Amino acid sequence: MKKNAIFSILIMLSVFVFSGCGIIGEKAASMSVIYGTIALLSLVLLIAYCVLVFRKKIWFIFLFTSVFVVNSGYFLLSVSKTLENALMANRISYLGSSFLPLIMLIIIMDVCKINYKKWHIFCLGLLSFLVFLLAASPGILDVYYKSVSLVELNGVSVLEKIYGPLHSVYLFYLLFYFGAMIFMIIYASVEKRLPKRTHALIIAGAVFINICIWLFEQLVKIDFELLSVSYIITELFLLGIHLLLQEIEEENTFKETKRDIETEYIPNPPALEEIKNNDEEREFFEKCLASLTHTERLIFDFHLSGIGTKEIMAELFITENTIKFHNKNIYRKFGVSSKKQLIELCRKYKY
Repeated sequence: MKKNAIFSILIMLSVFVFSGCGIIGEKAASMSVIYGTIALLSLVLLIAYCVLVFRKKIWFIFLFTSVFVVNSGYFLLSVSKTLENALMANRISYLGSSFLPLIMLIIIMDVCKINYKKWHIFCLGLLSFLVFLLAASPGILDVYYKSVSLVELNGVSVLEKIYGPLHSVYLFYLLFYFGAMIFMIIYASVEKRLPKRTHALIIAGAVFINICIWLFEQLVKIDFELLSVSYIITELFLLGIHLLLQEIEEENTFKETKRDIETEYIPNPPALEEIKNNDEEREFFEKCLASLTHTERLIFDFHLSGIGTKEIMAELFITENTIKFHNKNIYRKFGVSSKKQLIELCRKYKY
C-alpha cells in the first residue's frame, strides 16, 4: 500500500506541474519556462524515488537521472545565447536520450523476468556510447549535421540544422530498441511471465506513447520537444507497474513460504547412485523439476544463472534463512547436498 501511495503522489505531482506548465507558458509566453519547469519536475521525481522508495533499483535511478539530463539539456538549449553553448546543451540532451532506450529495455526485461548476461549490457552500453559520440559530433564534424546555426523563435533559442549522412544512424538505433522492447513484452506475455495480460498492455502502452510521439516529431515540425514530457510519463508508467508487481511478488512469496513450512513433504527421493540407467535418470530429473514449488523454481533458476544470495534476497524480498530453507528442500528433492552438485546435475542434462 505504501508503494501505491508513493506512486499516486508522483502522478498527482506530475499532473499538477504539467497543468502549471500550460498556465506559466501562457503568462510568460516562453517555452524556456516550460522546459525549466519540466527539468525541475524531473529532478523532483529523481529525488523522490531515491528518498521515498525503500527497495530501490539501480536501473530506475539511471532512468530518472537520464530523463533529468535530457530535460536539462532541452532547457539549457532554450536559453543559450551562443552557438557553442547551444551545441553543448544539445550534447547534454543526447547524453541522456542515447542511453534511455537501453535503460528502458533493461527495466522492461527485469519487470518481465527475462534473464540477460552482463556482457549483453556491456555490448549494448558500448553501442549507446558510440551513438552518443556520433550525436555529439556537431561543431566538430559534419557527419551528423551538415550545418547548424542558432536562431531565436518566440524568445526561445533553437538549433536550425541540415542533417548529415549519418543522422539516420540514430533513427535506426531508436527503431532497434523500440522493436526489442515490443518483442520482449510480447515474449513475456506469451510465456506468461507477467501475472496479468493487462500488465503487459500497460508496459506496451508506455513504449507505444514514445513511438507515436517520436514519429509525430519526425513527420510534423513543431517548436516544442514533446519527448521531454513523454519520457516523464514513461518513467512513471514503468515505476508504477514495477511497484505493483513487487507487491504481488511479495504477497505470493509470503503465502508460498508459509505453505511450504506447513506442508508435509513427500519422502526423500532416491540418491543418484541408486538410479541404474539414463532413462531412469532423465525421468528422475524431470520429476524433480516438476516437484519444485513456484518459489523453489525461481531460486533454482537464479542458482543456474549464477545470481548470488544477496541478489536473490533483493529480487524475492526474502531473508537469507528463508533461502536456506528453500535450498534445503531443493537439494533434497534432487538428491544432492550442495549448489555445486545441483549445477553439475543440470549441466549433465543440458538444462
